[in-house]
Amino acid sequence: MKVDQKRVRKMFLAAVATMALVAGTASTLPSAYAGGTIKADDDRWISVGMGLRTSFNMVEDGSASRGQYSNNFGVNDARIYINGKIHKFVGFEFNTECFNCNVSSQNPGTPGAGFGSNSNVGMLDAIGKFEINELVNVWFGRMLVPTERGELNGPFYHAVFDGFRTPFNQSDFSGGFGKGGAGLYGRDDGVTFFGKVHPGGTHLQYIAGIFTGLQSTATAGPNQRNSLKYAGRLTWNLLNEEKNPGYYTSGTYYGTLGDILAIAVGGEYQNAGAGSLANKAVYGNLTTDLLYEKVLPNDNGVVTVNAEFKRYWSQDLAAFSDPDCFCTFGGTSWTGYALYLFPQEIGIGKFQPYARYTGLNSQFGGAREEFELGTNYVIAGHNARISTYWRTGTIGSSGATFNNQNLNYAPGSRGQHVDAFTVALQLQY
Repeated sequence: MKVDQKRVRKMFLAAVATMALVAGTASTLPSAYAGGTIKADDDRWISVGMGLRTSFNMVEDGSASRGQYSNNFGVNDARIYINGKIHKFVGFEFNTECFNCNVSSQNPGTPGAGFGSNSNVGMLDAIGKFEINELVNVWFGRMLVPTERGELNGPFYHAVFDGFRTPFNQSDFSGGFGKGGAGLYGRDDGVTFFGKVHPGGTHLQYIAGIFTGLQSTATAGPNQRNSLKYAGRLTWNLLNEEKNPGYYTSGTYYGTLGDILAIAVGGEYQNAGAGSLANKAVYGNLTTDLLYEKVLPNDNGVVTVNAEFKRYWSQDLAAFSDPDCFCTFGGTSWTGYALYLFPQEIGIGKFQPYARYTGLNSQFGGAREEFELGTNYVIAGHNARISTYWRTGTIGSSGATFNNQNLNYAPGSRGQHVDAFTVALQLQY
């Protein structure tokens, strides 16, 4: 389909105008938010918060006729956060998510079908925390697998609205827990150890975890011996220290922590964690990522740079022909983006334009790439932000279908060029 550049330009200008309208008509909003807290004393308390991300999307050839742009409003995330402590060293975290909120129907061909199922609210995180001191901490339960910054940012703490453009890790690619699954939304059941030391005035954080990983039945799937998955990450802050809850991360701090230079390496491994019963394979990935944030002198704004490189090892080519294949991406991927936060507050927020490039090279399919240009209107950091962006490239297309699996990186899949435009809102309390 030929790109309707005039229409895209109009939509982009409309989005910028919407941001300007918000900036010009609103007068006051708090600069920061925090969940409501009930305290018994300093060692016993509970807090409740929420998170919402919603967007309007136009995708080339995304209409029912496959000949026009789609026009869809959707809810990307709707979460409830519950945190607390019951002892000086013992705490908990329980978060929910509206799973499949962005799906219009359980059965897309049947109008109105599956509304209740598609809007299920379920458990996202359930963590018991033993936080002893800065050096030694242990979390048990269902939690994020510690590998890359992108995963540990979660959707709400990326520097951009949609940070997940490189291939999914095992627990993100999976559709659930139990037999045939390997987790969901980057989460898995297990235990994580983490802490921090400060060599030579720098700041070094370690994270190590043991998780269930991919599970199989006696007649299907590669993991017949119930091998566990191992994951870990090292982050070295050479300048100012990043300060986040637990081992979570952020893609930007909007200059609030001063200059940041963080270099990290992480990965995960599971024997027989990919492939099929007939063609078992090791699953593994290795990630290195960088965050650089510079507060320019004389109040001239903030520059932020994020970069990431990932290498995946997964099943061999023969496994794609097996109906029970857990067929994940194999190959390399990389992404990098730069943002500039203007110092001037316009209305109730600041504008932050950015540019991004993402590429990947699959050992089973072909190479793909994508360019993204956008602007954030930052009202209260990650707690209140409006974003608009335009994408062009071959990463967003659906790819080929094998064994009833829609696999972007299956053999022979090269990817169709797609343009897309999004306006999005993110709120947290």
